[in-house]
Amino acid sequence: MKGYAMLRIGEAGWIEKAEPVCGPLDAVCRPVALAPCSSDIHTVYEGGVGERHDMVLGHEAVGEVVEVGTSVRDIKVGDRVIIPAITPDWSSIAAQDGYPMHSGGALGGWKFSNTKDGVFAEFIHVNDADANLAVLPEGIPAETGAMLSDMATTGLHGAELAQIRPGDTTVVIGIGPVGLMSVAGAAILGAGRLFAVGSRPTCIEVAKQFGATDIVNYREGDIVEQIMEATGGRGVDRVVVAGGDLGTFQQAFDVLKPGGRIGNVNYLGEGDALRISRESFLVGMGHKHLVGGLTPGGRRRMERMTELVLAGRIHPEKMITHRFTGLEHVEDGVELMRQKPRDLIKPVITV
Repeated sequence: MKGYAMLRIGEAGWIEKAEPVCGPLDAVCRPVALAPCSSDIHTVYEGGVGERHDMVLGHEAVGEVVEVGTSVRDIKVGDRVIIPAITPDWSSIAAQDGYPMHSGGALGGWKFSNTKDGVFAEFIHVNDADANLAVLPEGIPAETGAMLSDMATTGLHGAELAQIRPGDTTVVIGIGPVGLMSVAGAAILGAGRLFAVGSRPTCIEVAKQFGATDIVNYREGDIVEQIMEATGGRGVDRVVVAGGDLGTFQQAFDVLKPGGRIGNVNYLGEGDALRISRESFLVGMGHKHLVGGLTPGGRRRMERMTELVLAGRIHPEKMITHRFTGLEHVEDGVELMRQKPRDLIKPVITV
């Protein structure tokens, strides 16, 4: 089969590989809709997961099932399915402990384009098919389904990690696709005043549609000063970090009230250490919380995402700004995510 792969750190290209073998609990799909991600850029050009050779990229997809294993009961050949970015091993101890995304070791549920070939290929192997694949409901286009596989679930997980309560003053730092879905998640959980930090007009417009009440443009001044001034010096109850770099955490702590909570879903692809000032940590006694997490993934999580779409609670299709047809255009989509033109939020390739 043909696949678009990481050849080595700093280089990607098309390769030929053997078609995947379907085990008794597995499924093999052909791609229907694919979406490149900033994580693909971190992986290839920043070496975010270390050196990989000839590893097919991609982890956001809707597919059509072409083969199922002998022990698969629910998923059928011909089903159109959401292929989640995170595909845990659901019989693992980690899953039983409530952290399926870490099955098989830390971040072990993140298999595609990390420990196995990803989805940018003519065939896609999915482990534990009954527990990981979700049938795409009638009425949800395949390109919308591809948005659910990672962007929607990860963005909403940021709001979950921050434990947003009704009325909480909240800030989402970074309003790329994940951050936009964090804005939507914060609104669903009941955030009161909801700040979105970003600068691109296309993203700002969607952030407002998703529930942001205030926009903080980092190109117009220090975001800490802007947020503290807007809140009368009080700061915010909750922060979701969905973009930025290692220095972003200092800003998050600076605006966070005592007892507040930060949820991070930003992939930290480079740098060595987080450094938080003693003062902003309130000399270690401020009850300020920071938690970062990989989205749970799996079938039920994807089904929950589709229920939100069908109920009109989220509109991830609004993030799609560039559309291509044909597997060969995966390369164009990846390059868009690398260059990030001002009008880009998310590209989708229909196969």
